[in-house]
Amino acid sequence: MRMAELSDRSGIPTATIKYYLREGLLRPGRRISATQAEYDEDHLRRLRLVRALIQVGRMPVATAREVLVAVEDESLDHHMRLGAAVWALPQGSADADGRDEAARTARQRADALLEELGWTMARQDGDRSPAYRTLVASIAGLARTGYPCDLGDLLAYGRLAGELAVTDLDMIERYGTAYEQIEAAVALTVLYEPVLLSLRRLAETEESNRRFGEGGCDA
Repeated sequence: MRMAELSDRSGIPTATIKYYLREGLLRPGRRISATQAEYDEDHLRRLRLVRALIQVGRMPVATAREVLVAVEDESLDHHMRLGAAVWALPQGSADADGRDEAARTARQRADALLEELGWTMARQDGDRSPAYRTLVASIAGLARTGYPCDLGDLLAYGRLAGELAVTDLDMIERYGTAYEQIEAAVALTVLYEPVLLSLRRLAETEESNRRFGEGGCDA
């Protein structure tokens, strides 16, 4: 296909495609003349993944380029390729400052939580994982402000997260190719997190009304 058709089928403007080509995010097409090139289905799949990383995942170009190298590294298994993409997504919380007592306690509590949940990969990854560092920072923040963050409090959230992970991976596996699954992992992580937050708050509204609203409490 020519550039115009690649743009039409991907929904990405030609100027943006040319920018991705200049930045090395998309390999050049097959030259058919001095001024024209031809593109194929591999370009289309790669372009959709690039869009997921940069436009949906909000990754810097340099980070997206590193992720694409990992995605195409055939020495890595599919788990590692998915992880490279999801790990590179921006996190919602700053890393914990490990120099105070709250941060040290939070790290111990996070490790105990992962052990109780049986999440061996998460324990092995430890500080290399952005999500782990965010978890430690979040627990430390709860501890500093005096809100509940004991193992029992955290376990309830961990178990719910485990159920959600099954749902997430089931959805990702609906897509046929490795590229499509990686694209879906990025897009669904980003796009479903606001859904989860919204549903949690709506559920809290329902439960609050049941407990404390008119007619919700026993006379």
